[in-house]
Parts: sequence; C-alpha cells; structure tokens
Amino acid sequence: QVQLVESGGGLVQPGGSLRLSCAASGSIISNNAMGWYRQAPGKQRELVAVITRGGTTNYADSVKGRFTISRDNAKNTVLLQMNSLKPEDTAVYYCNAQPAFYNWGQGTQVTVSS
Repeated sequence: QVQLVESGGGLVQPGGSLRLSCAASGSIISNNAMGWYRQAPGKQRELVAVITRGGTTNYADSVKGRFTISRDNAKNTVLLQMNSLKPEDTAVYYCNAQPAFYNWGQGTQVTVSS
C-alpha cells in the first residue's frame, strides 16, 4: 500500500521560511509527477506546486517566486522550500501525485503568525 508521509511544518512568523519534506513508499516519486497541496480551514484543497518526472516545475500564482519544489528520486522524497511566508499560507500541506490518485497522508500543519 502506498504511503505518503509529510513533515517539516510548524509555526513561523511572517517573512520566515520552512522546508517541507514528503517521504513515499515504493517508487511512487520516481514514477509520477508529484505535487504539494494545501488546505486552509474552511477552504478546498488546492495544488500549489508540481514537479514532473523530468524536473519541470509549475506553481500557483499565489506562491510563485516564494516556494520551490524539488525531488530526490534516490531518497524517494519531495521537498517544498517555502520562503517569505505570509499569514495566508497557513494551511495543512500534503503531497501526492499529480493528479492526486493515491491515498492522502496526514499532512503537516504550517501556521504563519506573529
């Protein structure tokens, strides 16, 4: 059974940085385009960053220039470097394939607040 485990979230002040990590079982990361998604309270889950198998990246307009997605196929991990964080980035962050056809992990909470 495919397992996705997110980590690295926390409480950070506006303007701060966090790096999220997603570990996956099997070869899910090397075999798929991968995405980072987030869900804020009362809102639908949204896709914020994608990296293809070839390494091409794409970002939601709301995070472009501030977030960077990367992958390490050998370690079966996907990273999300988040800089210049804003209060509106507060959400639970998840990783999954893109499109998201695997079971969701537990996510990692990111809270941006002073």
